[in-house]
Amino acid sequence: MRAQTSFVLSGPAGTVVADGIRTGYDNVAAASAALADGSADVVVGALPFDLRGRAALLTPMSVTFTDTLPAWPTGGIPAVRVAETLPGPDEHRSRIRTALRYLNDSESGLQKVVLARALRLVADGRLDERAILRRLADDDAEATVYLADLSPAGGDHIGSVLVGASPELLVARRGDQVTCQPFAGSAPRSADPADDATNGAALAASGKNRHEHRLVVDTMRTALEPLCTELDVAAEPELSRTAALWHLSTPIRGTLRETRATAIDLALALHPTPAVGGVPTNAAVDLIAELEGDRGFYAGAVGWCDARGDGRWVVAIRGAQLSADRRHALARAGGGIVAESDPDDEVAETSAKFRTILSALGVQQ
Repeated sequence: MRAQTSFVLSGPAGTVVADGIRTGYDNVAAASAALADGSADVVVGALPFDLRGRAALLTPMSVTFTDTLPAWPTGGIPAVRVAETLPGPDEHRSRIRTALRYLNDSESGLQKVVLARALRLVADGRLDERAILRRLADDDAEATVYLADLSPAGGDHIGSVLVGASPELLVARRGDQVTCQPFAGSAPRSADPADDATNGAALAASGKNRHEHRLVVDTMRTALEPLCTELDVAAEPELSRTAALWHLSTPIRGTLRETRATAIDLALALHPTPAVGGVPTNAAVDLIAELEGDRGFYAGAVGWCDARGDGRWVVAIRGAQLSADRRHALARAGGGIVAESDPDDEVAETSAKFRTILSALGVQQ
């Protein structure tokens, strides 16, 4: 009998599908050591948002590198409903106002923090993660869909899986070439072409969103410069789009100074970026923990690294964690808060970001 699918990363850059778990690692050092000593040819899985938490990395029983997803069925999704919003819009606004007090206090040093809220979802039957993944891919061919078995993290994570469709490349390494494409700043898509174009143009011209985006790019540049002999960062952000949202994004390309820096090493050097954490990183992560609690694997990273050091990692957003019994799910969505942020706008932004996973689950919005 074929082992259960334990990992998928699939998008325009190609597809990786892994089955089973030969060895699990709940910390990055052990996974990296396995690659270095030759006991693992490839490591796949997920990093938590807060790197002080347990990872969910594994060496699979088998892995396939191909061009497209398998022809998994898309039907058979049971009815799914939103059971609870965590927190409700009013409490989320209150959290944002708390963050704004820090952001407008020059002594705090905080320049940006990303705050998220969650939806607790309940299904009438067992959810098939592969069908969800296929539906996510069909909804947006430009996104990178992901699936990661979280069992190696242990505890409540045993049997649970993370699924989603990320628009954001954290980092990819091939030989001495490094590529990143951070996203920050967003606006909702519209079914009306004229309104949709207006939304995109307004985002491109938004001082608040460009400020938020620049903080991300500048921080990533600072992290990459010591590691690269050449670094090409686009002077201006470009408009990128998913099925649900417009985004500002900036392509970054570099040449590694030392090829000993693996894809995992690069992911650790960059994560969490200010696109999901904040500036400065440690202060933002601490404030997120205070206001939200433990994010787990939301806004972490999902990807792979082989024994050569090559690999690809995306930011774990626009998704949900499915419970071991596949009858419950927790979806999270966040937005970057800067001094110019408006609480009502930020609540609306999280609502727009939930659309990706809710659409794949067939939840009426």
